[in-house]
Amino acid sequence: MKFSEFSLHEDLLKGIESSGYVDCTPVQEQVLQNSLEGRDLYVQSQTGTGKTAAYLVSIVQELLSRAEVAGKKALIMVPTRELAVQVQEEAEKLVQFTSLKCASFFGGVGYDKQIAALRRGVDILIGTPGRVIDLHEGNQMKLDDVEFLVIDEADRMFDMGFYPDLRTLLKFLPAAEKRQTMLFSATLNSYVKNLAWEYTRNPAEITIDAENITVDEIDQMLLHVSSDEKMKLLLGIIAKDAPESLIIFCNTKRMCEVVSKRLTLNGVESQYLIGDLPQKVRQQIMDDFKAGKVKCLVATDVAARGIDVNDLAMVINYDIPNEAENYVHRIGRTARAGKSGKAYTFCSEQDVYSLPPIERYVGKSIPSSVADPGIFVEDKSAGTYIRTENYHEEYHDRSEFGRRRAAEYERSHRGEHGDRRRSERGRGRGRYSERNREAGREYRRDRRVFNEEEESKLATMSTEERMKLYKEKFGGGNAGAPAGKDVSAQRKGSGRKKGQSQGRRRDGAAEQRRSAGSENRRTNVRKPAESSRKTSRKPERKGLISKIKSLFSHK
Repeated sequence: MKFSEFSLHEDLLKGIESSGYVDCTPVQEQVLQNSLEGRDLYVQSQTGTGKTAAYLVSIVQELLSRAEVAGKKALIMVPTRELAVQVQEEAEKLVQFTSLKCASFFGGVGYDKQIAALRRGVDILIGTPGRVIDLHEGNQMKLDDVEFLVIDEADRMFDMGFYPDLRTLLKFLPAAEKRQTMLFSATLNSYVKNLAWEYTRNPAEITIDAENITVDEIDQMLLHVSSDEKMKLLLGIIAKDAPESLIIFCNTKRMCEVVSKRLTLNGVESQYLIGDLPQKVRQQIMDDFKAGKVKCLVATDVAARGIDVNDLAMVINYDIPNEAENYVHRIGRTARAGKSGKAYTFCSEQDVYSLPPIERYVGKSIPSSVADPGIFVEDKSAGTYIRTENYHEEYHDRSEFGRRRAAEYERSHRGEHGDRRRSERGRGRGRYSERNREAGREYRRDRRVFNEEEESKLATMSTEERMKLYKEKFGGGNAGAPAGKDVSAQRKGSGRKKGQSQGRRRDGAAEQRRSAGSENRRTNVRKPAESSRKTSRKPERKGLISKIKSLFSHK
C-alpha cells in the first residue's frame, strides 16, 4: 500500500515525498490504519521496519487535520540521545512544509538551547526520560496539554533502568482517556506488557512477524577464532572486503577504545562511540559517520538500537553479545530498507557459550567456519599497551531529581574506573610476568585448534553438536580449561575456603573489639560520679586571678 492511498494532509504528503517514502512497510500500513482511527497502539516490530516514520506520519496527520487538537502537543520518549536526535531529524523532514515545530531534549548538554526552544513553542517533543522530567520539575516544560504519547524502544527503556522514570513521567501527563498512546517494542517482556495494560485504553495489538528474525538480505558468517587472533582477523577482513562503512561492536567500553586505537596504530582510521563520551563528541562522531567522513566506528550497544545509517555495508561483532536480542539489533544496522549487507561474528573461547541462546532466538544455526589464517594481517599494535581515557558526563540538572541521577551515575562509574585503574597498576608493577602471559597464550592456543575433520563438519553441525564439540575442545563449562575440569568451580571453592578463614579472623577480631568495648562501657558506668567530684574540687584550668590567689595562699 502506498502513502498516497491514505487521506493525508497535502503538506504532509509533500514531506513524505521529499523524504523518499512511497510504499508503506507492513508496520507503517497497520499503524496508520489503526492510529488514524484514534486507537491506542501496542506494536511489536523488529528494528529497521520503519516504525519511526509510522508513528511520526500518524502524529503529524492528526495535528494538521483535527481541529479539536489544535495547540496540543505530542511527546515521544526514547531511551538514548542519539535516537532522540535521529527522530528529530526524521520529524523535521516530514513537517518541513507545515507550521509545526519539533525539538529534542536530552541530558549531557546544557539547558539554554532546549529552554529557548520551549519558549519559542514546540509541537512535537522528543526526549529521554531524565531530561524531560527535570525540565518539567523546573517548570520549563508543560506536559498537561500532551495529546499524543509515543514510547519508542520500550524494551530498551527497561533494560537501561528507565522503568521508574517512565512511571513518574506518566503521572504528569493527562489521563489515558484524554490522550492517544502508542507503545513500540522490538521484543516482549513483562514490563512492556504491564506498561501497555496500565497506561493504554484497549490498544490495538500489532505484531509484525518477519519470516526470519534476522533479515534474509544480511550475509551472516560466524568465524571461530582465538581471542589472541581477533585483531589479526579483523584487519584481514577490512583489507579483504574494504567496506565503505563499518560498525564494529564490542561488549565493553574499554574494549571499544582499545580496538579503535589498535586499528589506528595499524593504519585504519576509526572512531569509538561509548556512553562516557560527552554528548557533543558523541553527536559529532555520529554526524561524521553518517556523512561518510568516518568509515569505521567501534561501538557498544549504545549504538545498536535506533541508529539509522544509510547504506551501512558491514557489521562485525568483535564480541558475541551477552543478550540474544542484541545480536539482532546489532546486525540490523545493515541491510535496511531492503538493501543487502554483511555481518561477521567472531566466536572465541571466551564467549562461545553466548552462542546457543542467539541461535535459539533466531531459530536457526548461523553459518560458520574456522577463520582462515590466510586472511590474517599482522597486528602492528601487538605488544603495545593501550591506555584508555577517563570520561565523565557533565550533568547540568539543577533539580533534586537531576542531582540524584548525577550522583547515581558518578557512584556507578567511580567503581568501574577504579577497577580499571587497579588493573593498570597491577600491570605496571609486573604482577604477572610477560613469560607467564605468553605461556598461557600458547597453552590456550594449542587447546583451540580444530582438526581438519572437525573443520569440515563444523558448518553442518547442529547447535547441540557444536556445544558438545566446544566442551570437548575448551573444557566443560570453562573455556580454555582442560576437558572435564571446571576451573571456575575450583576457584570458587578455594575462594570460599579463603573467604571463610578470613571471615573467621575478622569475626574473632570483631569479637575482641566488642568485648573490649563492653568492658570499657562497664568501667565507664562507675566513673562519672567520681570524676565529677574531682572536677568540682579542682578546676580544669586557672585564670590569672586564681594564680595570684594561689601564690598568696602558699605564703
